[in-house]
Amino acid sequence: MNLAVILGVLLAGMATGLQAPTNAMLTRVSSSPVGAALISFAVGTVLLVGAALALGLRFNLAMARGLPWYAYVGGAYGAIFVSVAAFAAPRLGIGVTLVVLVAGQLVAAMLIDHFGGFGLARHPLTLERAGGLVLVIAGVLLVRRG
Repeated sequence: MNLAVILGVLLAGMATGLQAPTNAMLTRVSSSPVGAALISFAVGTVLLVGAALALGLRFNLAMARGLPWYAYVGGAYGAIFVSVAAFAAPRLGIGVTLVVLVAGQLVAAMLIDHFGGFGLARHPLTLERAGGLVLVIAGVLLVRRG
């Protein structure tokens, strides 16, 4: 595997760990996890527009018309993720919130992998992969008890 890619993903995961507590702070200011998510996405949108302009990105609108409707709902998943994390973090703690979120991500990922969802290559659910998921769920229980 490419070490640079793994390190990039690790750093992105660390950023996710920072996202829940900072959005919890925004929840207090906006009195709502939805308000926190709105502020968070506004900042992210400004950064992405700047990055797109700096990189000179051009969008192929003809190709975009051929995509299925569900290709465009990724932002909705992100909005749910940010809102729920902002709500849960002060109640459950950052560790429990993130471990439960990761467990949920793994369940979805393993189902998508197993069935080859969204046009991705199939990676069947094996005993080893299921065992890894069980260990993550056990980790949720251990972090929650601790």
